[in-house]
Amino acid sequence: MFFRGSRYEIVASAELATPDGRTIRYKRVRFIPETPGVLPYRTKAEERLDHIAFQAYGDAEQFWRICDANLALVPDELTGEPGTRLLLPVPLR
Repeated sequence: MFFRGSRYEIVASAELATPDGRTIRYKRVRFIPETPGVLPYRTKAEERLDHIAFQAYGDAEQFWRICDANLALVPDELTGEPGTRLLLPVPLR
């Protein structure tokens, strides 16, 4: 259901049986793990988080690691204002 490396990959799945006999499968709540941000970064005008992730990690789909390090649930909150100070987590090896 989720691609390898997704932030939801390790979140437990659950099922709910409805009164009409259907089974609804879903992911449990994902709590933001402690993710230390150590590399300072200032956003620029019109910049997107996936571009920042690609520059930092070589993988645009790792944008969620920046969200976790900055405790953001909505990625656009981090790049909406030019000059916003972010902390990027160290690249995975």
